[in-house]
Amino acid sequence: MRIGYFGGSFDPPHRGHLAVACAARDQFGLDRVLLAPTGRQPLKPEGPTASFADRFRMTELLCAHQPGLEASPVDAPLPDGSPNYTADTLERLQRELPGGAALFAIVGADAFLGLPQWRRSPELLRIAEWIVVSRPGFALDRLDELRLTPEQRRRVHPLAGIADPASATGVRARLRGHLPCDDLVPHEVLEYIRQQRLYGA
Repeated sequence: MRIGYFGGSFDPPHRGHLAVACAARDQFGLDRVLLAPTGRQPLKPEGPTASFADRFRMTELLCAHQPGLEASPVDAPLPDGSPNYTADTLERLQRELPGGAALFAIVGADAFLGLPQWRRSPELLRIAEWIVVSRPGFALDRLDELRLTPEQRRRVHPLAGIADPASATGVRARLRGHLPCDDLVPHEVLEYIRQQRLYGA
């Protein structure tokens, strides 16, 4: 079994997230892709705009009717309010998976280039393999900047060709401006945002 872990704020989840998750599933033969809203991201001290409960529900709606994609609470807020660290989450997932399962972390190239700043960074490439998604301004050939060993480099798999322009920042700006977002956010997620009056919608 091959499992993908796709963590992030999902504030809100949008078609760009969906494009990445589906492309990773299809190109790397993943049986399941877990989209996991993060309770508290260590490198984003300002925190998300929407609550974890709202972000998780929107992620469930994003994944509905998408084979192999599911929202996961694995990164729910911790009881003591401490940050959710990717290394801890991946280790927890590894313990829960059946023996022999392969775990793949899905991340944008911009975030992956910041890997040395992550907690327990030397262990991350041991715990899971990584699917690294090209992003505007972050070409995949910049991965050489990390100076990975040949063994580490074999555990990093580039994913190019994702051209969806959606970003959570852009979606929130459109919602605040009462501008159409149907091209960026699936209908079910947009309806939830409007019903809950999130992001100034």
